[in-house]
Parts: sequence; structure tokens; C-alpha cells
Amino acid sequence: MNYAEVMQKLESLASHDPKDLAGMARFGINVDKAWVISIPKLRKLAKEIGKDHELALQVWDSGIHEARIFAGFIDNPRLVTEKQMEKWALDFDSWDVTDMICGNLFDRTEFAVQKAKEWSGREEEFVKRAGFVLMAGLAVHDKAMPDKQFEEFLDIIKRESGDNRNFVRKAVNWALRAIGKSRNRYLYEKTLKVCAEILRAAQDDKKGGDYEAGKAARFIAGDAERELTKDYIKNRFVTR
Repeated sequence: MNYAEVMQKLESLASHDPKDLAGMARFGINVDKAWVISIPKLRKLAKEIGKDHELALQVWDSGIHEARIFAGFIDNPRLVTEKQMEKWALDFDSWDVTDMICGNLFDRTEFAVQKAKEWSGREEEFVKRAGFVLMAGLAVHDKAMPDKQFEEFLDIIKRESGDNRNFVRKAVNWALRAIGKSRNRYLYEKTLKVCAEILRAAQDDKKGGDYEAGKAARFIAGDAERELTKDYIKNRFVTR
């Protein structure tokens, strides 16, 4: 399929129903340019087309919400450039697009670790979110990555745990949980230790009057600690 055919096909799959748009908006999704197409439908079409880097670039530039998610499904991570990643990251305007692109494409590129570290320190809300989504994706998908790299990620998580913007703090929490439960006993125990350190620092923030930072840290570390100490997760690492 060429660009025009793909966009025509995508529009034929769209609902455009105001009720569906309202439902998406209730979940915090930016619906300004949304067509309402389910992820299974997008994945099915992507499978039919196969990988096509140039087509992905064209589809992304359409600006349509679901088309951008679809672009991530058909792009080839081996052909993605650092320049493309920076361009797309600046276009991120909704948490679901951010997560889909980072979790299905960017975390499989040669620049994934670099961008996780760089973007996690950026000011833009969705770019910063992208950095932590990459960490979560790498924790799950990159089985060969050494522990040392995840220790570095944990240091960044601790450093950025005071950001109380909703889409950032949820991604920081996600990265923390993913590292703790997806790797090995050493990183599981290390993650719990980081949770405790973040919670102690949150108490200091509270005493010092930095309420928002303390609130973010308590959510990020407290929620992660509750999940990681559940029996079904603890038992994964008992014999490892």
C-alpha cells in the first residue's frame, strides 16, 4: 500500500463517534486529531502491510492520533535514526502514543538506552515520560542488558522521583516496577532498596515544605513497593 491507500484504509476503520472520543478523553487521551480505531485493528492492518520505514515516516507526519500509533507498528527499528526519534518525541502529545511508540519501536532501536537517559532529564512532559517508558520497555524486552545499566536507571528514577506531573510520575513508577519484577533477584532487592530510599527522602521533602515533590515520591515508591512485595512477585526470586 502507498500512503494515500493506507490513510484511506485507516479512515475506513475509524469510528469518529463522539461518544467514543469522549470515552478516550476520560482516560486522559488527547483526541484533537483522533479517529477512534482500536489497537487490534491497527495491529492487524500493520501485519498485513509488514515493515515499511518510509511509509511509517509519511504516516506519522499525517498528525492523526491512530495513524501515529500505526506508524510505530510498521516502522523498522533497525532503520530508525536518532534524528527521527528526536522529531517524533517532540510531537508526542498524548500518553498512549508515547507509550505505544516507545514500547513497540523505540525500545528496540540502537539508541534506546541513550534516549532513556537523555529524555528522563528533559522538561517536556511527554518527552520525559518517554524516557521512563523506554526504561520499562528495556527491562521487559532486552534480556541481555547488564544489571549495571539498570542500576544507572534506578539512580535516575531516584533523582527524578519528585516530579509530580501525572504523566511523568506514572511512567517513573512504571519503570521502577518493571525493573524490580522483570529481571533477577539482585535487581529485585536493589529496587526495593531504592523504594525505601525514595520514601525516606519524601519524608524530608515533606518536612522541608516541598509538598508536591514529596507527594510524587510517595506515590512512585509506595505503589511500587506494595506491588513488589506481593507474594506472587517475591516468590519469583526465592530460588534465583
